Parts: sequence; C-alpha cells; structure tokens
Amino acid sequence: MPDLITLTAEGNSRIEIKQSVFIGRSIRIYSKEEAEDFIRQEKNKYPDARHCCYAWRLRQGSLSKSSDDGEPSGTAGMPLLSLLNSNDINDCAVCVTRYFGGILLGKGGLVRAYTEAGRDALASGKPSSFKEGIEYSVLMDYSLYDRFLREACDRGYLTGEGKFEQKVELKVRVASEQTDAFEKFATDISSGSIKLAKGDKCEIDGEVLDLF
Repeated sequence: MPDLITLTAEGNSRIEIKQSVFIGRSIRIYSKEEAEDFIRQEKNKYPDARHCCYAWRLRQGSLSKSSDDGEPSGTAGMPLLSLLNSNDINDCAVCVTRYFGGILLGKGGLVRAYTEAGRDALASGKPSSFKEGIEYSVLMDYSLYDRFLREACDRGYLTGEGKFEQKVELKVRVASEQTDAFEKFATDISSGSIKLAKGDKCEIDGEVLDLF
C-alpha cells in the first residue's frame, strides 16, 4: 500500500453545461496556507465569476475543508471533497470556478457538473502513489562503483548522481521498509568497506494511478 496518493502535476479542466462554464484546477499542496493562497489566486484570476468552489485535504493533521461559495448547500464543495476522500488523495486542493449561464441546473445538475469538472481536473493532475523513504549517502571505492550501481538498480533502489573524488559518493533513496535490507546489501557487497550515512526522509515515486 502507498503511504501517500497525491498529484504530480497541475491539473486543469473546462466543461460547459447549459451555457454555464465550469473551470477546474487542481494542485499539490503542503500546508493549509498553501491551500488558502491557491483559492485566493483562483478567485483573483476570475473576478467576474459567480462562484469559486473548492475542497482541499492534507495528510498531516488530517485536515480538510470545502466551500460551496454561494451555491446551494452540498452541491459543490462537498462533491469535490468526496472525490478526494473516496480516492484517498491527500496534500491536494481542487477548485472549480463557475460562470453562470442564466439557466438553473438544479441541485442534482450542480452536483454532477462540479463532480465532473473536479474529476477531470484531478485526473489531469496525474495522481500517483508515493512511499516514505530515506536518502542515504554511500561512500565507496571506485572498484565497487559499477557493481554496486548495477545491483542496487536491480533491487529497485533509486540512485542519484555520483560525486567522484578520492572515493565515489552516491545518493541512494530507499523505501522505509527496505532500509534494513539495503544496509545488509551494502555491507555484503563490499565486505563492510562501504560507508553509509542516513540522510533526510524523502518520497519514493510510485506509479501514476488510473483513479477516474
């Protein structure tokens, strides 16, 4: 199971229903403040729009918020938040701006319209799975470099660019549940000569998910 499902790109959508135009946008966020800034920017971008409805969800603190922004209660913000909740998408904000076309859609029509615009915006943001990991600094002799790189890649460890001085220093990202196995691998392949230093936590990219 992934530790996190979130967006890897900015998502956009646009649909027209009975002369009303719905403009969707979705982004990854890292804080409540980023979510609020995003909503403010969307409102400023379309100052003459009738409604700017949104939802956001953060993994840290299990925070979430939605707004109908003047639409009938439960017809806009909650459908957008339901898209995030039902697909377990976190650290994400989605906003749908509506230009009213003069024809009332009814509560059911509004729910369907905001759901479609939000779903399309989220889908185009390429929701993906991520795992928590640790970035290691790996210091080794030149004679070990080619073999280490080849076998590390075969085991699915993510290697970065090397720094080549008296020895080779390589950054390697390892999923949290694989750290013991990685440390044993590094010890075994080098008979203990490789020096490992644990660095910061990081995200291990997974696959783009077909959620919608």
